[in-house]
Amino acid sequence: MSINLLETVQQNLGYPALQKIDPNTQQVATDEKAPPEDKFGQAAIPAVLTGLYKYVQSDEGATELLRGDNSTNWVGKLFDDNKKEVIHTISAYAKQSDQDPVAKMNAIAKEAVKVVKANLPVTAGSKEVKLFFSHQKSNILLYLPAELNMGELLHDTTLDDKTNKMEGPISSLMQSIGGAFSKPVMDKDIESRK
Repeated sequence: MSINLLETVQQNLGYPALQKIDPNTQQVATDEKAPPEDKFGQAAIPAVLTGLYKYVQSDEGATELLRGDNSTNWVGKLFDDNKKEVIHTISAYAKQSDQDPVAKMNAIAKEAVKVVKANLPVTAGSKEVKLFFSHQKSNILLYLPAELNMGELLHDTTLDDKTNKMEGPISSLMQSIGGAFSKPVMDKDIESRK
C-alpha cells in the first residue's frame, strides 16, 4: 500500500496543495502574495510530520503514536523544549501572529496519526510505525521550508540537508540506497549491543 501521508493530511484538512522546495534556492517557488493560511499549511504540515518522524524513532514514541487519542497534545510531545520556538517560527513564516497555531498544529498531528493507524495492520507495533515513517521521510522533506530550521530544532541537522530536496533518477537512487541502510532500529537492539 502506497500512501503519501503529507498529501493525504493536506487534502483531508482542506489545506491548499503544498509546494515543493527548490533544492537550489531552498525557497518555495510560489508567489509571495500567498494568503497566510496557505503559508501556514506549507510550514506547519511538513514541520509537524517531520516532528512525528523524529518522535517515532524511539520505541516509546512509536507506541505512543499507536495508542494516542484525540486528547493527546502532540505539539508538546513532538517539540518538547523547543515548542515555543517552533510555534513562533511557523507563525513568522506564515506572517501570522501566534494566534493559536497550536490548535491547528495539533489538528494536523491528529489527522496524521489517524491516517497512519488506518494504513497499518491492526497488529502493528513500533517497528511497523518506524518503517512507515522511514518510507514517508523523503517525501515530507521535499516540502519542508529551510527557513524553519526544523533540523536544528529537532536536534537532527540532516533533516535540513539540501540533498533531501533533490529529485531525479540519481537523487532517487541515492535516497533509496540510504533508506536501505537506515532500517528502523529498535530500542531493544541498542540495549543488546551494550
